Order: sequence, then C-alpha cells, then structure tokens
Amino acid sequence: MQIEEVTAIVEALLFSMGEAIALEKLAEVVEIDKSTLKKIMEQMQEKYEQDHRGIRLISLEGAYQLCTKPEYYEYIRRMTNKAKSYELTDVLIETLSIIAYKQPITKTHIEAIRGVKSDHAVNKLIEYGLVEEKGRLDGPGKPIVFGTTEVFLRYFGLSSPEELPVLEDKILEQIQKETENELQMKLEEIL
Repeated sequence: MQIEEVTAIVEALLFSMGEAIALEKLAEVVEIDKSTLKKIMEQMQEKYEQDHRGIRLISLEGAYQLCTKPEYYEYIRRMTNKAKSYELTDVLIETLSIIAYKQPITKTHIEAIRGVKSDHAVNKLIEYGLVEEKGRLDGPGKPIVFGTTEVFLRYFGLSSPEELPVLEDKILEQIQKETENELQMKLEEIL
C-alpha cells in the first residue's frame, strides 16, 4: 500500500470516529506494522502544522485524533452559538494540579495535601471532563483513585501527563510555605 493511501485511510478513520484512536488499533485496521504507521502519523502531524489548515493531528498517550486548531475556536463558537467554557477557580486549579502531578490519587490524599474537603472541586473537575475515576486501590475500603483525562491533555496541549512541567525545588518550597501560612491563618481565625 502506498503512503498516500495509508494517509487517506487513517484520515478517514480519524475523521469518522471523532475521538482518539490507539496506534495499535489503527495499525490493525490498516494492516500495517506499528513502527511504519507511527512514522506516517508523525509526517501527517508535520504536514497539518505546516499547511494552513483548520485542523491538526494530535497525539494523546499513544492514540491519535483530528481536532480543530485553537486559533479557530472563536469561529466555531459563533457557528454553534454556544461556548463551552469552564470557570477554573483557584480551588479547581489547585485540585487539578494535585491530581495531574500525583495521579493516580485518592480524594483523601488530595484533601491531606490541600488541608480541606475536596468533594466539590473533584466533582466539578469530573463534570468538566478534566478528571475521571481511574480505578480503586486494593486496600481497606477500596478507595477510588482519580487521574486526568484526554480532555485535560487537549486543553493544556499535552500528549501525556509526562509532559507536565517539572517543578523546581524552590517553587515546591514556596508552595509548601504558602500552604502552611494559609493553614496557620485559618487556624487563628477559628481560635
């Protein structure tokens, strides 16, 4: 099969499915080895980025999806007359950051880090599609563990959670000090 034909087939599959498809599944359907298909996918990504097009091909943890380029979102919003906007408050951003960096993580662990109940924040992040249940721990009570979703990766322009920026020790120390100060202030208000 010619590269152009494989490219056309993959493009048709991704367009018709409308969601991310694993490289293994694409290779199986197209009947081509994964390493060759991966090279073709990388060439397709480059071509979509170089050409002046409204779509791009993104990679999400070993899966691929066609999606709209962010710079054209405003036109789509005008066409559909509804914006899907999320209000990520400081609490939600803090909770999402904890989940992103510590995943898979239980709600109890999130609350231990934040120092407050996190039911509302976790539920809101699930509602927004940024976080999902990833399973249960094999321990007492079998607590649910949470992690980020493909929506999170797309929203933040990442291919996988491993692409999250590494936090420097200075920043971590500063965050820890600020958290301790906030907790101290809250304790003083209570007392």
